[in-house]
Amino acid sequence: MGKETEEIKKIKPGRPDWFWFLFPSLLLIVLFFFLPVVITLIISGTNMSSNTGFHAWKWVGFDNFRKIAILPETAGHFWLTVKYVAVTLAFFNIGMALVVSIITTHISRGTGFFFRALWLLPRITPTVTYILMWKFLGANAPYGVFNQLIIQPLGLEPQNWVAAASFLFIVLVNGYIGASFGMIIFTSAIESIPKDITIASLVDGASMLQRIRYIILPYIKWPLLFVTTYQTLSLMTSFEQIMVLTDGQFNTEVWSLWAYHRALQNYWGNFQWGFGNALAAVLVVIGIILGIVYLRYFKFNELVQEPKIESL
Repeated sequence: MGKETEEIKKIKPGRPDWFWFLFPSLLLIVLFFFLPVVITLIISGTNMSSNTGFHAWKWVGFDNFRKIAILPETAGHFWLTVKYVAVTLAFFNIGMALVVSIITTHISRGTGFFFRALWLLPRITPTVTYILMWKFLGANAPYGVFNQLIIQPLGLEPQNWVAAASFLFIVLVNGYIGASFGMIIFTSAIESIPKDITIASLVDGASMLQRIRYIILPYIKWPLLFVTTYQTLSLMTSFEQIMVLTDGQFNTEVWSLWAYHRALQNYWGNFQWGFGNALAAVLVVIGIILGIVYLRYFKFNELVQEPKIESL
């Protein structure tokens, strides 16, 4: 015993094992997440644009943010983004994903796999093909599927529903994609709930709603926190589907698409990189605030604390 103790003392202290295990991930996070945020914040304080180039720009401080505050279209883009994120998140990315997960885990295994595979189709379909399908669904007569199968038989006036119900379409287009992600996470979490607890609840006569409230939801707090946070940030910053569907027309230019148009693609050809990065920086700040709110709402400290062992 004494010899082993002396050998342990001779070992020189070094980096803990966990550091080298996490180092590749930390390096990737710094290079592809942290540094881009820093660069975004730096450029947001300049007047860098296609007119100034990369050499003639000047430091303007908070001028871009003051410009955002006084522009008349700022409020419209902001509230559209809030409604879009809230509705899509509540009804599809969380709500529909949870409903599909619960239903498909309480039916036969093969049938559940089949329906979950159907919900994955929007996510694995190429974006252009997926958006073209929605455009043909809502297109004006004689091409639109909705007009031919629903509107005209009811005697109503056919129209371009992508333009007439633009907000509904951007929610549906993104919602069906987002629901598949939450469905995968929630299904795995529900399947990992100990079967003994579920069987005991059935023996005690618990209804389906009671099992959802007192067993399923408490057991999937971690997945709920992750999916809510991830999908909120994803909806705030993604604009690919909206750009292909409407390119911001029909009052569908959410905040992230507004930043893209100002910085990289606009009618005037003046790419305002500084102003576009300021718009992106606003999303970064809002995302950090929402992340903190979610952590407090889901009681993150309680989720990560070590289980207490009662002394006999």
